[in-house]
Amino acid sequence: MSESRDDAVRTAVRLNYGAVARRAAGAEVKGCCQRAPEVRTPCCAPEPGRAAQVSCGLGYSEDDLAAAPEGANLGLGCGNPTAIAALKPGERVLDLGSGGGFDCFLAARQVGPEGHVVGVDMTPDMVDLAQRNAAESGLANVEFRLGQIEALPVTDSSIDVVLSNCVVNLSPNKAAVFREAFRVLAPGGRLSISDIVATAPLPDSLTESLDAISGCIGGAESVEAIVDWLMAAGFVDVRVEVAESSREAIADWAPGQGAERFVASAAIEAHKPADGQAACCGR
Repeated sequence: MSESRDDAVRTAVRLNYGAVARRAAGAEVKGCCQRAPEVRTPCCAPEPGRAAQVSCGLGYSEDDLAAAPEGANLGLGCGNPTAIAALKPGERVLDLGSGGGFDCFLAARQVGPEGHVVGVDMTPDMVDLAQRNAAESGLANVEFRLGQIEALPVTDSSIDVVLSNCVVNLSPNKAAVFREAFRVLAPGGRLSISDIVATAPLPDSLTESLDAISGCIGGAESVEAIVDWLMAAGFVDVRVEVAESSREAIADWAPGQGAERFVASAAIEAHKPADGQAACCGR
């Protein structure tokens, strides 16, 4: 993907999700999203009031929904990464593309006051929204930073668990995302994310559409490519589990486009080798 194309993708994503954040904060936004000129159809955020319903369908519980501040759950995910991460008290957690902070607040409660959670998002409106939600939550162990997930504003080996929910597919440089995740993880740390993957070659109508990319479909990559990028970054114990049941929900994201024939949600897990552990045999 050319540099200019990379910039166009990031601009479309930032505009779309910036508008979602402003809508969640109560600002009037024309249409669904204040989108780039190339983007003509609605983004993948559900209408206000449907986010809880969407999240319940992705594996979140009623207790999860009640534990986060109002406005943190935007219904933008494709799974529940906190459920597969098995977070422990005292762990340091990083959420890639943290949005309104929903998964961060769930993680913050799971790791407790001795743990710490950092959310990173490239959209200023999302960071503003998450910070307001954090103030409302009363949690002192969560913070939000502005930055790109391909160049994280996080120090080396400072994180125990990397989470992400339906965000890596939005990146035009996924190999860099996984290299950065590996860099910030401490030895023995783990990556537990939910994302959209391609289960068949996507048609050009999806891969070339900025709308389809910012709608969590057009940027999906194959399981094989994801495994290769993770292993090239240095990860071991790589596992990608495709959720075939997710196709019905994906059909609702892009009605009439048949996207569910090409993509599905997946749970993606991997470990950074512990000190002294050989970085081989990653599959």
